[in-house]
Amino acid sequence: MKQAINIRLEKDILVTLDEYANELDKTRTSLIEKAIECYFDKLDEMIADKRIDNLKDFKKEWSKLE
Repeated sequence: MKQAINIRLEKDILVTLDEYANELDKTRTSLIEKAIECYFDKLDEMIADKRIDNLKDFKKEWSKLE
C-alpha cells in the first residue's frame, strides 16, 4: 500500500516533471518513484565504493603494524 507524503519542489523541477509525465503518459508519482529507485542504485554504488576504500585503508594500516 502506498503512503501519501508531501514534498516541496522548485517550480522549474515541477514543470519539467509534468512535461515528462505528459510526454510519457505517466503520473508524477510513477516518475518520482522510478527516479528514487535509480538514485538508490547510485547510493548503493557509493556505499560499496566507500566500503572498498575503507578496506584498502585498513589493509594499509594493518601492513604498517606487521
